[in-house]
Amino acid sequence: MNKGILYAVAAYVLWGVLPIYFKAMVNVPSTQILAHRIVWSSVVLTIVILLRREFALLRNLANRRVLLVYSGAGVLLAANWGIYVWAVNSGHVLESSLGYFINPLVSVLFGVVFVREKLRPLQWLPVGLAALGVAYLTFSLGQLPWISLALALTFGLYGLIKKMAPLNSLHGLTIETATVFLPALAFLLVQDARGAGSFIHAGGVTSILLLLAGPVTVTPLILYASGVRLIPLTTAGILQYLSPSLQFLIGLFIYREPFDTSRLIGFSIIWLALIIFAVEGFLAQRRAKTAANFHRQVEEQAAP
Repeated sequence: MNKGILYAVAAYVLWGVLPIYFKAMVNVPSTQILAHRIVWSSVVLTIVILLRREFALLRNLANRRVLLVYSGAGVLLAANWGIYVWAVNSGHVLESSLGYFINPLVSVLFGVVFVREKLRPLQWLPVGLAALGVAYLTFSLGQLPWISLALALTFGLYGLIKKMAPLNSLHGLTIETATVFLPALAFLLVQDARGAGSFIHAGGVTSILLLLAGPVTVTPLILYASGVRLIPLTTAGILQYLSPSLQFLIGLFIYREPFDTSRLIGFSIIWLALIIFAVEGFLAQRRAKTAANFHRQVEEQAAP
């Protein structure tokens, strides 16, 4: 199997089983889990940068524009992480999985609105179906699926900023976590001073899990960054649904979250949208590749 596919699959599987990891710390407040995730991720990323001797990254910290861009990305990423941890430990694994199912479609919509990208006619169908699915869930359940939308919107905006950001994923993430490191650390120190801190005080296993929040967060990101460079974008686009699919199965079969007929219909509409979206993208890339090969052959034949 292609090494890139192995890396990407490993990354998506690790992301997919994150609910089990966070559920093991259900006795820890979500805000503290988030803060530990930020602090230890920043520490791990800094160590990686030092080991790789990529000290040029430090020069970017003096660039006000770079620092501003990645500070915004850091806030959005922290918000996404915080909502996700709270959702998982509050019994909303299914709704959080839905957020990452619809995220690709939200990203497409953001591309149209903010970057003036043009959608192919058939691409509007899955976007409309996803909106219909959200509307149906809102109507049938009597409330907006705000967890799903918040996760999709924060990660979609984060991706939009990253699209326009100048650094590679590793350097960017290092600066992002560094910009929110001090607030997260200060929060943990205040909680500990008040006697409400969980690290060390909540038992050895919980403390180890909190300490591992950095490697658990950084490892799939590095695997993904390594894998996505080695595989076609269409392959990466299809594999990305592995993560929310695993989260969905975990929420349904391990944690037995409610999944009635209304949720089944709403999810099914969105799944249909994603199938159309994936198939259309695959066919469009094949057409583009065929056209490129044809033009190259014509140019080669016309060459003297």
